[in-house]
Amino acid sequence: MNTADLGLPVDVPSTALFTDQYELTMLQAALKAGTAERRSVFEVFTRRLPNGRRYGVVAGTGRVLDAVENFRFDGDVLGFLRERKIVDEETLKWLAGYRFSGDIWGYPEGEVYFPGSPIMRVEGTFAECVLLETVILSILNHDSAIAAAASRMSSAAGDRPLIEMGARRTHELAAVAASRAAYVGGFASTSDLAAGFRYGIPTVGTSAHAFTLLHDRERDAFQAQVDSMGRGTTLLVDTYDVAEAVRTAVEVAGPELGAVRIDSGDLLLVAHRVRQQLDELGATDTRIIVTSDLDEYAIASLAAAPVDAYGVGTQLVTGSGHPTCSMVYKLVARAESTDPMAPLVAVAKKSSGGKTSIGGRKWAARRSDEYGVAEAEVIGTGAVPAELAERQLLVELVKGGDVVAREPLDVVRDRHAAVLADLPLSATQLSRGEPVIPTEYVNGRSGSQTGS
Repeated sequence: MNTADLGLPVDVPSTALFTDQYELTMLQAALKAGTAERRSVFEVFTRRLPNGRRYGVVAGTGRVLDAVENFRFDGDVLGFLRERKIVDEETLKWLAGYRFSGDIWGYPEGEVYFPGSPIMRVEGTFAECVLLETVILSILNHDSAIAAAASRMSSAAGDRPLIEMGARRTHELAAVAASRAAYVGGFASTSDLAAGFRYGIPTVGTSAHAFTLLHDRERDAFQAQVDSMGRGTTLLVDTYDVAEAVRTAVEVAGPELGAVRIDSGDLLLVAHRVRQQLDELGATDTRIIVTSDLDEYAIASLAAAPVDAYGVGTQLVTGSGHPTCSMVYKLVARAESTDPMAPLVAVAKKSSGGKTSIGGRKWAARRSDEYGVAEAEVIGTGAVPAELAERQLLVELVKGGDVVAREPLDVVRDRHAAVLADLPLSATQLSRGEPVIPTEYVNGRSGSQTGS
């Protein structure tokens, strides 16, 4: 696979250095201790949702699968590790043949999750699993944060489409991942051409204020754009005087003008005035698109405004105040010995300070009420109760090192919409609150995990 598919520069040969040094030093020590080949189970979860969020969104799974496939220690990478003396020669020799050969299970991309949900489970030897911690977390934490913000914005927007336009507000590679995550969360299109090229997301864009300022008159700028792009284009009308610009736009393009964009001012007031003016000028089908530092709250405040679409940038690509999900990657079970048939022993961190975890290889299911509405996230170890057997959430993603669950992005996007529809209505409320359904533990463990 070409590394460009990962949103990487084409000269990056692998994802193996998207890791922290202590992953390699742990590997070296485990190899020397004879414990590196113990069968192990790692799980990705979060102890709590960001403050005020009612649910999380799983996003980035497809990118994780690509990253695992490309996790290879080639000559350049090994040379760097040798030159820096990060690990010894025995470990370098082991790394040279690294290929993940284990299994990965996870919530399907687009699903929602709650505190304690085992979002992803990685199984194999300790050596091969521990190396994947950082790359998995970096992708899931970023993409899930963006998708959650996008989902909230999409709920606030209702049937009105959302345009992702945050590429200029974040790292150039993060922008591509953000566009993908926003699409999962419900956005309809992106301004980022790299995202369109790599992931097939619809792209849009017309002009900025600089194009208007380039010309001697605003009319000249509008005429040039219409001549180039047709009457269905979107004209930016807030460079100078909005009312004059709207009048000029309709004179130039006629009532067939596709849309006008408003990027500043009191959007609620201006949108009403522009709609009235467009209608009076006979441009009754001309749409109004608003931009300007929107977030879910600003979008919700415009619900009664005559707005047809929203463009969102900064707040989206920064997770609307929550740029990470605080997901962790923890060892929850390991074998008693290196014997492949040795039984697994549950392990867990027990220190104080709110960072404890629950050991054991877990399953997860979502229980629904009599109306089909989700009422609890149920997590357990051991046997799955019969009544939950058909409600399990984890699916097989990688089997014996081979990816088995790649999906088109539109399938992921549709899944999220369907899952969201099965949550209680309060899930889409923007007011602060606890997770919309509780997390329950079976097999002797029960109750919410918000403090664990």
